[in-house]
Amino acid sequence: MDIRDIAFDIYKKSLDSVFSGDSFAEFSELNSQDAAFVKRLVLMALRRQEFIKNVIREYAAKKIPAKPDAVHMTIIMGAVEILYFRTPDYATVNSYVNLAKKKANKFAGGFVNAILHKICRDKDEIAKRAPFPFFPAAFVEILRKDYDKKRINSIERAAVIEPALDITVKQNPDEWALKLGGKKLGNSTIRLYQSGTVNELEGFNEGCWWVQDFSSSLPVATLKNIGGKKVLDVCAAPGGKTAQLINKGAEVTALDISAERLKLLEQNLERLHLSANQIIAADALEWLPHAPQFDIVLLDAPCSADGTLRRHPEIVHTRTISDIRQNADLQKKLLDAAVNAVAENGILIYSVCSMTKDEGEKQIKKFLDSHPNFSIDPIKAEDISSSMPENFNQLISQEGFIRCLPDMLGGIDGFFVARLKKNN
Repeated sequence: MDIRDIAFDIYKKSLDSVFSGDSFAEFSELNSQDAAFVKRLVLMALRRQEFIKNVIREYAAKKIPAKPDAVHMTIIMGAVEILYFRTPDYATVNSYVNLAKKKANKFAGGFVNAILHKICRDKDEIAKRAPFPFFPAAFVEILRKDYDKKRINSIERAAVIEPALDITVKQNPDEWALKLGGKKLGNSTIRLYQSGTVNELEGFNEGCWWVQDFSSSLPVATLKNIGGKKVLDVCAAPGGKTAQLINKGAEVTALDISAERLKLLEQNLERLHLSANQIIAADALEWLPHAPQFDIVLLDAPCSADGTLRRHPEIVHTRTISDIRQNADLQKKLLDAAVNAVAENGILIYSVCSMTKDEGEKQIKKFLDSHPNFSIDPIKAEDISSSMPENFNQLISQEGFIRCLPDMLGGIDGFFVARLKKNN
């Protein structure tokens, strides 16, 4: 099968919220070079979709659907190659004219041919433009509930940039930063700006580190002196936070609803030479009410995941207000259920990879209103970085929560963390 045909199908699935986040499963049939090309093409099309739609409007009066149809998808993909890949113009136009005929209809070729030829003619000028907008209007409306126009623009500028690779090391972060040519971030994260193939990097096969965005490492980073403590990791797969907890000496029970994802967790722990005390496949809402009590319960709750938009640009095209409401309802149920598993004077960590406050700050306010035996245990910048805490003060909210946004620290995932204490 033609790789552009495969890329088209993945791009189309990416714009369907049902498949969002799981669109690249078809990579298994491609060699590494073709897979890299397809992934780069699809991600760039998603990041440049709104920008290229505006370019198309300069050349055609035909209205473009909010969710591009097959004809406009082929134009967007072709424009990406012309503007950013520098594939020879003739080959590109010819490929996407044929693709449009196949994916749309035999009459689509002429329209695609005309638009792509005009983009070829003006490509040097177009390529110099700032690649905005990235966010469609519907996604901007979601953010406007919580952030002003200036902040949204700042988030958009940061989010359109392809992110670096963050890894969490088991020990000796300064040494690994030197070995891998990366930059230390916080206490145990190394940021790699030139990474190549992950499993070919030094230390991967030896289990010295694992891939984990800096923001995602923060919930466990807030926990100090947990050696020997009994910790429940709820919604644990694929296991990044589980590995952090075990590496800090905790006795960890990993719980997740997906047995398949727990297999991935087990594989990751095996590579890292780490082992959990117990791994349980169960629905947390059914398991938690009858759970034993733990010193610490970490709930990394299911969420809209809009904070991961730098690595998953399809999210800006698929998330809706309804998604956020549904996730917030589930998060409330999980928080209420988790209460039973927290021992007296124990800690409950709540985290989500979301920028929306309905899933973060507002969620915790409602929880505290209905659970007066819990209180905020304020997080400090020193918890995140013992060496340079002043650089991380921007992540700490007035209430003592962690609130990450993509325009912070040179680019990170949007994230929220609350540390709560159960009082006698």
